[in-house]
Amino acid sequence: MNNNYKLMTGSEAIRDALICAQKRIKNILLISEGVADPSSFYGTTKDLSSHFKKNQIIEMPLSESALGGISIGAAINGMRPVLNFHRVEFALLAMEQIFNNAAKASYISNGKHKVPLVLRLVIGRGWGQGPAHSQSLENIFSSIPGLKVIMPTFPNDTKGLIIGAIKDNNPVVIIEHRWCHYVSEKVNKGFFVNNINEGPKALSNGKDFTIVATSYGVIESMQAVKILKKYGINVALFDLRILRPLNLKKIITSVNQTGRLLTIDTGFKFLGIGSEIASQITEKCFSNLKASPIRLGFPDHPTPSSRGYLKNVYTNTQIICDKIMRGLKVNKNIQKKVKENIKKISTKEIDIPNPLFKGPF
Repeated sequence: MNNNYKLMTGSEAIRDALICAQKRIKNILLISEGVADPSSFYGTTKDLSSHFKKNQIIEMPLSESALGGISIGAAINGMRPVLNFHRVEFALLAMEQIFNNAAKASYISNGKHKVPLVLRLVIGRGWGQGPAHSQSLENIFSSIPGLKVIMPTFPNDTKGLIIGAIKDNNPVVIIEHRWCHYVSEKVNKGFFVNNINEGPKALSNGKDFTIVATSYGVIESMQAVKILKKYGINVALFDLRILRPLNLKKIITSVNQTGRLLTIDTGFKFLGIGSEIASQITEKCFSNLKASPIRLGFPDHPTPSSRGYLKNVYTNTQIICDKIMRGLKVNKNIQKKVKENIKKISTKEIDIPNPLFKGPF
């Protein structure tokens, strides 16, 4: 048995990353609402008071703009704050601080003022979230020069990317999908850093189609790739991971081979990250494209609260398989078999991530 790894969930890996970073990186501050709350920020800050010094954990009131300003000021003055917001929407109240101060401080000071700030935001898919707490706004943050944006999927990668973000001298926005907190795998023990300037990670090889997905969309895509392979359809799957800076070299190479691209946004399809990827791929792979790029994402309306209206809101394994099979003009007999195969494995409720989930938060 290899003792260098430990089985962890996504939330446990984040907690471990914070503990490991605190031991090796100077001047870390943890700024949040509800650090010591029983829910402990989805389990990611559980018992951190026993690992951090008392003055390293700052429990803050509900004033997101103030939290943003305080964190940016602390970062400029030599600290490395990790600022946690329970929902990505809560950061909307601190947009001016993030976009005009954190993102621009280094540029307007000619590099004199660094802002080593980590901003953790959570996507709140699940029952009861409704229109205001279930958005995924990575396209907004990724459009701002001066910000780095990452969307990790798997626990081991998440741990290394969070430590890398804390070490970085730029403001880094980490968008965590609530459902990825339940994903489990073996995680490297101790301190290690994943490069937050790297490109996407290839999860499968294939010459029929290229999929680029983010966050929980990667999990759904993996199931689709596995099922399609049984019927001779080989798909290259990439976990984008790093949205800003956006490095598409591996994806360009893949699309030049497959001639087909499917992007899967965790947020809205309209003006999403997939739109930017499809645009760049069309510019750079135009002569090798066999068909127009296909995009998947949220439909162009607010997310409903009712489970009954959610059927076609979230991209799932069936939708991904359908898009690929139609793009390849797969015969209806195989399409039927794929659908039957998916029914056998799709037992999860559309708005509940895990049997352990007690909700609504």
